[in-house]
Formats: sequence, C-alpha cells, structure tokens
Amino acid sequence: MRILLVGESAAGHLAPIIAVYEEINKKKKELNLNSLEFMLISSESHFLKEMLEGVDLPYKTIRSAKRRSTSPLQPILDFFNMIIGFFQSLFFIFDYMPDIVFSKGGKVSLPIVMVSWIFRIPVIIHESDSVADPTNKFMFKFAKKVAVSFKDSKDIYQSPKVFFSGNPVRSFITEANREKAIDDFVLDREKPTILIMGGSEGAMEINNLVIEILPELLENYQIIHQCGVGNYNNVKSVIENMNIPNLNNYHLFPFFKKRIADAYVACDIVVSRAGANTVSEILSVDKPSILIPLASAVSDKQQKNAFHYSQSGAAVLLSEKNLKPHLLLNVINEIFQSSLKIMEMQRAARQLAQPEAAKKIAEQIIDIAK
Repeated sequence: MRILLVGESAAGHLAPIIAVYEEINKKKKELNLNSLEFMLISSESHFLKEMLEGVDLPYKTIRSAKRRSTSPLQPILDFFNMIIGFFQSLFFIFDYMPDIVFSKGGKVSLPIVMVSWIFRIPVIIHESDSVADPTNKFMFKFAKKVAVSFKDSKDIYQSPKVFFSGNPVRSFITEANREKAIDDFVLDREKPTILIMGGSEGAMEINNLVIEILPELLENYQIIHQCGVGNYNNVKSVIENMNIPNLNNYHLFPFFKKRIADAYVACDIVVSRAGANTVSEILSVDKPSILIPLASAVSDKQQKNAFHYSQSGAAVLLSEKNLKPHLLLNVINEIFQSSLKIMEMQRAARQLAQPEAAKKIAEQIIDIAK
C-alpha cells in the first residue's frame, strides 16, 4: 500500500500530516500492512526539515503559489510556479503511483489533487478551519472524502463525502511530564506560568505587546515566550536593554520543535494566535487560552476559529486590530484572579478536544486504499 501525503511546509499542515502518518504506522502490525510505503510532497522551506526532524518520512518538494506576498510581481511568478508544479506533480505521481492521497489542502496540494483525479487515485482532504479557503473548496469536488475539524462544518459542506474528525494532534504533545518540564525550564512552582506564542514563525505584533508589558507581567508571573526564528535576535536585544527586574522569570525561545509539549504542560495559560493546529494542541492539553487571531488571515479564518472556541468558554478572544498592551495585561490578571474561571476554561477545553482525530482519518485512508 502506497500513501501519498501532501500539504504546505507550515506547522498547521505538517503537524496533522505527521500525526496521521504515525497513527497509520501504529496500525501496520495490527492490520498486517507489511508493504506500507509513504511519500510526502510539500513546498520548499527551511521549516520543512525542522518539522520532519526525527520523523522517518521521505519527501519531495514542488513549486507552488506563495501563501502570502506583497510583491506586485507575485501573481506572475505564482502563475509560472503553478504550471511548473503541475508538471512536477504529474511526474511524481506517475512515478510513485500511490493507492491513495491524503491532502491537508493549500496551494501546494492543488496540482497533486487534480493529477490524482486524472489518474483516478482516491483523495481524502482534511480541512482544519471552520471555513475553508477558496482553494480548498475547489479541491473538495475532486475528493472521495473530506474530513472537517468543526462539527458545524459538516453541515455547511452538506455532502455524504464529508465527515467530522477533529484536527489531528501529534501523540507526543500529550505525553510530557509536568514536573520534569518545570525543572527543565527552571520554573518556580509557586508562580503562575504563561506560555506566549505567535505561531510557528512567531508574530511581531504579539511580541511587541509582550515587550510593552513585560515588567508588569514579571511582577506576578513567569513567562515562556516563543517569538519566532526571524524575530529572536531583535526581541532578545530589546529586552536585554530594558533592565527589567526578575528577568530570570522570562524564558525566550525562537522555536520549540518537540519541546513545545513541555511548554504546554508546564504553563497555566496560553496566549496565542488562533491557527487550527495550535488551538487543537492547546485543547488536547486542557489549557485555558487567550487567542489573538491574525488580522489578515485568509477568509478571516483565525477569527472564526477563535470565535468558536471563545463561545464554548475554552478561550478569551481578543481582536488584534483594537488590542492595547494593558488590555492584554488586564485580561491575564482577571483570569488568574479566579480559580473557578480557570477550571471552567479547562473543562471547556477538555470537552472540545478530539483525541481520536488522527485515528479516524487513518481508518478512512486504510479502508479506501485497500
């Protein structure tokens, strides 16, 4: 059985793909899948190798349209990249000839899905967000099955091919030991801990908010801060020049890789963007969260994701457009002032978590590919 996996070279695509890959491998002995083979196709980026570190998953890259760009020449470059990507897809699929394709969507998936349809290879697409972007919606018509992460999405995409799975989360996320993580981060067990993230690449807007209120935060809390690889030197330099007391309670990192599991289990609350993958991980470890959606996200999908989770009580939604540093500080203080509030948010997160998501998708992939 040959399984082709495809998605963008970003954590929101690669992490669920790896979770599904690992789940299928678990079933290898159980279902006697001795001839099981995998191939990943993604877009080229430095982040791809980092995400696949320690994962025995062969991969190839193809050209595709950029996810975000402000260059006036980008539409022309995108057109040529898509043409090249289509012929690369044609070659790779003809050479590999998989039994099934699992797509996380995105522009890099478009030529793979279309070529698979031409060769009559079944495709399963997974949609992480509450509202699909136009590229994913277009690809739905070529898919045999569409897995969705939100129950109401199943009603929106009214079709027998749509099924609710939740968003797959890598198994190691829920396996970290809190006591060991606290020791590794050199944290004070008596002081509340806040984990602050801006997605896999960081978010300068969130970093600036944190820098502005860091002296006040460190009076009562300790901070684990993932600022992004490209932002790390700048953030580090700014903070070192601020002469802040209690700076030993501030722990700055460019990117966590697998250490993210320790960061989740060590913290008491998470301040984060509202990407579907990140929020799914937060829910899986029962953590209250303050979500600051990316204001320019396609179709405003992060805003819709965050609204869904805030309505359930698992998170507090703050709009980036109107957010001031001390508003963030006030919201953090209000949450920590009420242990009941924290317990209610934890309970809501637990109820929303979908620990069987990877298993549900893996079972569909195996059933169709057989």
